Amino acid sequence: MDEQPHNDTPQTEEPQKNGLKREVTELLKLVVVFLVVFWMFKTFVVEGYEVLGDSMLPTLRDQDRILVFKLPHWLGTIDMFDWVEPFEEGDIIVFEDPARKRYVKRLIALNPQRHSRSVDAAPLIDGESASPPVKVEFDRGVVRVNNWQVDESAYLSEKAAQTHGRDVCYLHPGEYYVLGDNRAVSKDSRSFHAVTDGQIVGRAILRFWPLSRIKLF
Repeated sequence: MDEQPHNDTPQTEEPQKNGLKREVTELLKLVVVFLVVFWMFKTFVVEGYEVLGDSMLPTLRDQDRILVFKLPHWLGTIDMFDWVEPFEEGDIIVFEDPARKRYVKRLIALNPQRHSRSVDAAPLIDGESASPPVKVEFDRGVVRVNNWQVDESAYLSEKAAQTHGRDVCYLHPGEYYVLGDNRAVSKDSRSFHAVTDGQIVGRAILRFWPLSRIKLF
């Protein structure tokens, strides 16, 4: 009697292949989800930034690394969150110039009417806010906002404040006046004038590097 040919292929080979495909597919899904979440977190919530230069000495040094909180500023651009005020005088903020170069500076003054469409905004005349602009004066180290001198003693030494030069800037809704703590070398609103809402990345909340100088802002 002729012998029947034997099938040497294990019966479990096909299920094993299917199981491997499922595992690879699930892994790829997890990777995609992770990348999307990471991108959203970095884009809208918080982002790391490396300080370049000495314009914020002694508060921040060259190559310090900080966390920049972006969520409040992003929410403030949405109509239903117009009431959100992401910044206040004295905050350290990161912003971009038109060439996308980033800077970190001290927020000195802002126009309280961030959005002309907000509920409590001043009425519009020919598309412009009727509220008067905020006047910022820099006079040899002394900063005045609407003729009131700004107290910077919390972050600026008396010696650092003694800086030559004068500047006058008028802030309209959504504009900010920024200065570096190291006034003698800083390139800031004295040279490029007001920073707008659209240029701002977010507010510095933590210096996490170097570890020996970790600090919350």
